[in-house]
Amino acid sequence: MSQPSETGMRRFTVQGTNNPFVCGHCGQEVLPLSNGSVRNHCPHCLHSKHVDILPGDRASTCHGLMAPINVDQSGKKGWVIVHECQKCGFVGRNRAALDDPKQPDDWDTLIAISSNR
Repeated sequence: MSQPSETGMRRFTVQGTNNPFVCGHCGQEVLPLSNGSVRNHCPHCLHSKHVDILPGDRASTCHGLMAPINVDQSGKKGWVIVHECQKCGFVGRNRAALDDPKQPDDWDTLIAISSNR
């Protein structure tokens, strides 16, 4: 299913991608989000994997490790983690999942990244 994005481009949501995975950086098991959204980063170390070109499309062939390089606070989205791909340099933004009841993002790690600005 596709939806128009803020820029007018189509955003594709892939069904069935909310699966558990093992983090490519710290090796921790990562559970799906409880609210049905797709988790796109490790809640322990906040690293991600470069799998999207547009959010949710799973169209990137890079698959490099994305390191958390910064955080932003948005009134609309809350805390947002800024990731940079260590393989190709792509920069992406992912909303933090601090309120997930099963496996929330690590607050201390988020604060440590924000203090590295």
